[in-house]
Amino acid sequence: MIGNRCAAKKRLSALSPFATSKAGSKGNIVLPIMRTRRLFLGNGLGFAFAGLGGSVFAQGDVPVVAAASDLQFALPDIAAAFTAQTGQMVRLTFGSTGNFARQIRAGAPFQMYLAADESYVRALAADGFTRDAGTLYALGRIVMIVPNGGAVLADGTFEGLRAALAAGQISRFALANPDHAPYGLRAMQALQHQGLWQALQPYLVLGENVSQAAQFALSGSTQGGIIAYSLALSDRISSLGNFALIPAEFHTPLNQRMVLLREAGLVAEAFYAYMNGPAARKILGQYGFALPEG
Repeated sequence: MIGNRCAAKKRLSALSPFATSKAGSKGNIVLPIMRTRRLFLGNGLGFAFAGLGGSVFAQGDVPVVAAASDLQFALPDIAAAFTAQTGQMVRLTFGSTGNFARQIRAGAPFQMYLAADESYVRALAADGFTRDAGTLYALGRIVMIVPNGGAVLADGTFEGLRAALAAGQISRFALANPDHAPYGLRAMQALQHQGLWQALQPYLVLGENVSQAAQFALSGSTQGGIIAYSLALSDRISSLGNFALIPAEFHTPLNQRMVLLREAGLVAEAFYAYMNGPAARKILGQYGFALPEG
């Protein structure tokens, strides 16, 4: 398994000022988003993965929504629109889909779960942890991204990466851990499709989730990586690098499904319904998600 080889991979713990941030902590500690604002630096530039201000994510009896990290920018925008329309608040926490599934099985107090891979939702539903099998809310895509000024060309078919490998120009390349992060698994599949997976093994830097992979890819200590299209489209990330969309046929589909947990309350129910509505779908589209029919 990839996870058993993580210690053998080259990591950024001694290279990056953010490698020990909560986003990459073992066990994926869950905290309200307003308490997990993180600043990451690379080549003198900074970008923050953060949600909305404390007025929206105030402490109190509000539902906790566990969301895949590819929603790091889109979901706070949706939550803000939901609050503006309804006056109700939700608390967002972001991490890898697989880690959240394990936490739900262990009794984590989430009321709603937005996964980047629907198989995790279906498995939880089959074992009785959710109200039903949930709803498909988006279709995700992956991109290759490289930092500004780098020597490697960002292209969706990886020909630039192949050339850089042959020229000895790759020392580190970032992606999310395929063992529990759906975007990391699709990155692995795409590299396998193009015959590059084995060649990249000595150079892989694995993030706990796809947003941490983005941090690593743009840190200046790697030559790039593979991340979510939704993250690459955000102003905070797109200004730091160049990216290219990877053909969807290079990997299995990223069918993203959401579901209410058994103890979900009225506010969580309202937010779930809002996610299925036109306002939320419009925001998802702006962040590069393809939308299911309906």
